[in-house]
Amino acid sequence: MRRDLGFWGLTGIGFSNIVGSGWLFAAMYAAQVAGPAALLSWVGAGLLCGLVALVMIELGASRPEGGGTVRWPLFASGRLVGTLIGWSTLLSVGGTAAEISAIMQYAAHYLPGIYNGHTLTLSGLALAAGLSVVLTALNWFAVRMFAQLNNLVSVFKIVIPVVTVIALIASGWHSGRLTDHGGFAPYGYVACLTALAGGGIVYSVNGFQAPLDFSGETRNPRRTIPAAVLTGIGLAVIMYLALQLAFLFAVPENLLGHGWKGVSFDSPFGQLALILNLHWLSSLLYADAVISPGGSAYVGVAINARHTYALAKNGTIPRFFMKVNERFGVPRRALAINLVVIMIFLLPFGGWQDIVSVMGDMYLLIYAASAVAVAVFRAEPGGHTADWIPGLGWIAPLSFVVASEFVYWSGWHDLRLALPLVLGGLLIFLAMRRTGARAESDSTGRDHSLGAELRTGAWLVVYLIALTVISWLGTFEGSGRLPAPYDSITVAALAFAVFFWAVRSGVRHLAVSPAADA
Repeated sequence: MRRDLGFWGLTGIGFSNIVGSGWLFAAMYAAQVAGPAALLSWVGAGLLCGLVALVMIELGASRPEGGGTVRWPLFASGRLVGTLIGWSTLLSVGGTAAEISAIMQYAAHYLPGIYNGHTLTLSGLALAAGLSVVLTALNWFAVRMFAQLNNLVSVFKIVIPVVTVIALIASGWHSGRLTDHGGFAPYGYVACLTALAGGGIVYSVNGFQAPLDFSGETRNPRRTIPAAVLTGIGLAVIMYLALQLAFLFAVPENLLGHGWKGVSFDSPFGQLALILNLHWLSSLLYADAVISPGGSAYVGVAINARHTYALAKNGTIPRFFMKVNERFGVPRRALAINLVVIMIFLLPFGGWQDIVSVMGDMYLLIYAASAVAVAVFRAEPGGHTADWIPGLGWIAPLSFVVASEFVYWSGWHDLRLALPLVLGGLLIFLAMRRTGARAESDSTGRDHSLGAELRTGAWLVVYLIALTVISWLGTFEGSGRLPAPYDSITVAALAFAVFFWAVRSGVRHLAVSPAADA
């Protein structure tokens, strides 16, 4: 692949991937859950994502590779973990389908026949399929063209939220909003945790890892990647905080008779602008409601292609999909299979919320696996890391716990489907190893037996099963048998124990099967 990307290209990719449909809804849902204290949730999400990002930055800086986020778990933890994480990544292509579905739902303001209030109609599905083809076609050519087009979209996605904040504050400012209507935290400070998932905050900030997936196509990645990732997170959190403040201070007083829980709009900022007689802003917002998710879907199509390329390189899917076009340096076969996957997710789900509820949190498992990977690489003899991030000895386990909590806070309703789907990757692992592992064992002389691979990757299977059980027992849409805050404490204890188990297993794996052999 060609190294055509610089700092601003990578920052634009990261910011555009973070800012999608979330900014149009999350401020309202977060306020419904936590009131003005939602501001703390945004700050917390930024800090926690920054912590996880430090691990990803270390890996991206020391091991730059296209689709690296699905390669590192294979190197560090073997084929079972690599296959399960790769399978969850392939499923997370549904996140791009969600953004495309969001575009259709917003476009229904102009084309009422494409959405029936719950799912896309037949004409809506046809239009979504056409948009999927267009987004794939735009990614069909050189990565430099991709970055230039994405930078244009990113500028628009910055300007519209800034204009929205200024216009709402200038037209509808109501003093005392941080203390009136039940106080700063009318539903308690625990609601700030609930808002992370239930308010859409985690989903909105998620996506900061996008520049890392282009590390193999970056000029001077060790210097460019850290700055681009952290800058993308910082810009996004500042923008979200400004939007949250604007929403809190602009909602008319007569809508707060039942507190923040009673504030409900189908199109929060668009309808709020109409109430404040800002018709020009409302028209601008409905237009951006197509462009912002479109920008995220555009980046998502490119990222998913790099992931699929890496999955083929891992041997999780046939190596046929590794082929990179020599002229443009783009994995076109990976783009084509992802187009098919997007279509498949659009057909049964259709609605944005339905897709996100199952697929939106799967990518968090990659963060957890990456924390294990960086600890394994540091612990192996020679320590194959760049040492760009000081304090990784405590950052890695803490980020594993953070990622685990993010997954758990998603709630039982989502996890009862998402985690068993990930475990379904065991079938792919068994099918792919029948020939691949045997051939590799014959060529290297190393132990790639089923028993050895199961011992190396057992930690992830136990981890997923335990998270599922705790989610059912806990208070985040679970049965409540394990009350708060003991449920989150139990998840933290589980995560710490599994982390050190995973690192020990990974070090033993590298002792007999170096990363170069993976």
